[in-house]
Amino acid sequence: MTAVSTPRPTGPRQLAGTGTLVRFALRRDRAMIPVWIGVNALMVLSMPNTLKGLYGTSAERADLVRQMETNPSLRAMVGPVFDDSLGALTAWRVGVYAGALAAVMSLIIVVRHTRDEEESGRQELVASGMVGRRASLTAALLTAAAANAVLALLLTAGLAGQGVAGALALGLGIAGVGMVFATMAAIVAQLTESARLARGLTAGVLGAAFVLRAAGDSATDDGSSVLTWLSPIGWLENVRPFAAERWWVLLLFAAAVAVQAAVAYELAGRRDVGMSFLPTRPGPASGRLGSAAALAWRLQRGSLLGWSIGFFLAGVVYGGLTDGAADLVGDNDNARQIIERMGGQSGITDAFLSAMIGMLGLIAALYVVASVLRLHGEETSGRAEPVLANAVGRLRWAAGHLAGAFLGSVLIMLLAGLGFAVGYGKEAGPILGACLVQVAAVWVIGGLAVLLHGLAPRAAVAAWGVAGAVLLIGWVGPALDVPQAVLDVSPFGHLPKLPGGEMEWGPVLVLVLLAVALVGVGLAGLRRRDMST
Repeated sequence: MTAVSTPRPTGPRQLAGTGTLVRFALRRDRAMIPVWIGVNALMVLSMPNTLKGLYGTSAERADLVRQMETNPSLRAMVGPVFDDSLGALTAWRVGVYAGALAAVMSLIIVVRHTRDEEESGRQELVASGMVGRRASLTAALLTAAAANAVLALLLTAGLAGQGVAGALALGLGIAGVGMVFATMAAIVAQLTESARLARGLTAGVLGAAFVLRAAGDSATDDGSSVLTWLSPIGWLENVRPFAAERWWVLLLFAAAVAVQAAVAYELAGRRDVGMSFLPTRPGPASGRLGSAAALAWRLQRGSLLGWSIGFFLAGVVYGGLTDGAADLVGDNDNARQIIERMGGQSGITDAFLSAMIGMLGLIAALYVVASVLRLHGEETSGRAEPVLANAVGRLRWAAGHLAGAFLGSVLIMLLAGLGFAVGYGKEAGPILGACLVQVAAVWVIGGLAVLLHGLAPRAAVAAWGVAGAVLLIGWVGPALDVPQAVLDVSPFGHLPKLPGGEMEWGPVLVLVLLAVALVGVGLAGLRRRDMST
């Protein structure tokens, strides 16, 4: 149901209390924001030394540039390279992913402090005080801007040794991507009545931007494709940090942020608190929604469909890159060693496949955390109470959501395996087996999320930090040649390196049993504790 009001007059009163709300938002996110910034900054700042070890001479770097110019598949994955300096190679290797991480951080911040607050009912309490109508939206955008500004400063300072102008351009470009999606999330938060849907739609736009950029970069080697220019991530590439910077491209970020923020402010002034411009369709109370499990499936199915499509397409893309892996590595022993640390010693092609499957396994951990924490969202929003007030026990209620989380992770990894088989064009059996092995580690991360939700619901969001730390270890650890003891902190570090390696059932079974134990303890805690609202 929608309830859109007539426009209210604007003025200073519309922003009353903004400063207090900003301080409150920063306090609430005092753990989450530093983690996101730290992971992103560490990924970028660690890259120059890694690249220096991989391509220590100018001849090796020039050869890499020539390879990228003739390899459209790899350009689709990481973008074009515009110069052979360490700074330019850093921007090429991690710029796209750093921009995407900044976008995810920003959309989470904005939705958390706008639509999430309205959905939980807290915004109505805040609005009853001396708080302006647009103060919450302004505070959310200022919080996102502060986070992106800190990230830009860290990147500029950390990469200044590679060239101050290039470091500043890269930092501003990554922050620009973050703010484009922050203001986009602000618009979507006005249109939808659900925080989950707002995050999902904005993330979908981010995925579309990534696909447009990939398609454009595969067509041209200089980022000049129209498809690349349609994507904010493509704008980041075309800033060309450390390669004759194009400062004027930053104006595109500024214009997009200004226009989208204006639209969000206009929409915020035309609706009532808690309402939206896109109505939520009421569902039937019987039939397919006659059980708690059916309701959980209805809530989870859209997210599962999106992840399934994304994993299948990612598998197709990475599978298509496999034949070119040997050409990319060439005679570079350091690059070969990194891939082998990630994927095993079974030959460069199998090692590359194993490394890419492992990366998708790490990303699948994000899916399982998001799906498990759907329980937390249902509980804190008060929607769980009407369900539990009927003849539905807590374990039965939780089981529907957990089935979507854990079985859904199996499905998306299977679809990823099918995508790899399609892209690579080889026998699917070994690849599907390698993808399914990843599920054991994914379930451990999901089990930790259940444990946190069951025993310490206020700390449940820390599951995102666990998933982020595991992602960082798996992604950056092999490139930095960190000790094996650090890699073993992650459950993914104990999995056999498939395909190509020898299957070891012992570690896989131990991880599955650990996941079962974590889920069991978490559900026991959920059954005994008070429900939060």
